[in-house]
Amino acid sequence: MEIINNFLWSIATVLLLLSGLYFSVKLKFIHLNIYKIFNSLKGPKGKNGISPFESLTVSLGGCIGVGSLAGIALAIYKGGIGTIFWIIISCFIIAPNSIIENSLAVIYHEKTKNGYVGGPAYYIKKGLGYKKIALLYAIVVSFAYLFGFLTIQSNTISSAITAFYNIPSILIGIIIGILSFIVIKNGLKGIAKFSSFFVPLMGLIYLIVSLFIIIKNINIIPNILLNIIHEAFNVNSLKYGILSSIIIGLERGIFASEIGTGTSAIASGSSNLKNPIKQGLVGVVGVYFTTFIICLSTALIILSSNYNPNMYNDVNGIEITLNALIYHLGNFGNIILYFSLIAFSFSTIISGYFYVESNLKFIFNNLSNKFLFLLKIFTCLLLTVATLIKPNFIWNLSDFLVGLLIIINVISLLNLKKDVIMELEVGEKNE
Repeated sequence: MEIINNFLWSIATVLLLLSGLYFSVKLKFIHLNIYKIFNSLKGPKGKNGISPFESLTVSLGGCIGVGSLAGIALAIYKGGIGTIFWIIISCFIIAPNSIIENSLAVIYHEKTKNGYVGGPAYYIKKGLGYKKIALLYAIVVSFAYLFGFLTIQSNTISSAITAFYNIPSILIGIIIGILSFIVIKNGLKGIAKFSSFFVPLMGLIYLIVSLFIIIKNINIIPNILLNIIHEAFNVNSLKYGILSSIIIGLERGIFASEIGTGTSAIASGSSNLKNPIKQGLVGVVGVYFTTFIICLSTALIILSSNYNPNMYNDVNGIEITLNALIYHLGNFGNIILYFSLIAFSFSTIISGYFYVESNLKFIFNNLSNKFLFLLKIFTCLLLTVATLIKPNFIWNLSDFLVGLLIIINVISLLNLKKDVIMELEVGEKNE
């Protein structure tokens, strides 16, 4: 499985980097225009669809998961501190992919009685006319989230809590299932409303804690940043080397922001914003927030602690972040980690269900309320059972499915780029 994943991810990474550079030129580097990026968040609430801000929070909820805490720590452990540099570089290179996919989501979304639906499955079908490929994408993304990302979030919450407290995993799973049902029972509108409140609050609390730690250690932060750049080009390191740092950094950067998978486009497809380019830029806000606020903060928290890779063996990353928080905050670090872990994971569960329901509606057209209710029950039961499963298989399966999603989606973006470029040119003429 690992060999297959490595091969698939090699193709996916090359596709993302090359397409990102190509789209940067074609879109005239609009992803670096700060004014236009933040101006894109202005939009109507309306009765139909969700607002641009709500679509952003749903998308952020989906990508700010355990990877923001454990994934960044694991990147540093496996590839050295130079990986942080390459995570940032990958963010700038592939951000234009986010503009293309989120813009296409608005161009090809469909009106329903409850608002709008859209995403890769819709623009592949309507824009390219590839019904079978669109169906394949919808099936893969539904399977990836239902049996991969949602379950790994539940499993991680349970693993972290049971490692320190004598609480049965199944009890934790039941609580997660009940809380999830309370949010998702109201459908896509309810999920958007929850995300628009919870995700900014979650991000703000983590940002405040991070700023406190960074300011407290401000005298060593410049050296840490210089070391990150130095190690990113360190060809002499026996363990980490430049190639290892680049590969791991790019992979973690893609994983953290989910650029190219098309999942943020599913949220954008439900937006009521009529300007595709603006919605594309909303996607960039999510990419930058995830990378520069959440991931970079986690990295600085770890690197300003007493971190030493020799302290760990066979890690999954979360213990590195935990030790760093305890180093900076004492026992309060435990509380912050558990709050962040549970909050980040729970937001991913809620947004992930949003993606599953949206794509199942594409696959089966008209889903009855009874079917949707049963889907919610099944999802919550799955979250409960997931606390009893070993995570290795789930992670490997998720890696495979994400790689497949990226390949399908990026090839589609390359074939549909002209639609977005045309929208950009029309917008520039009207300015």
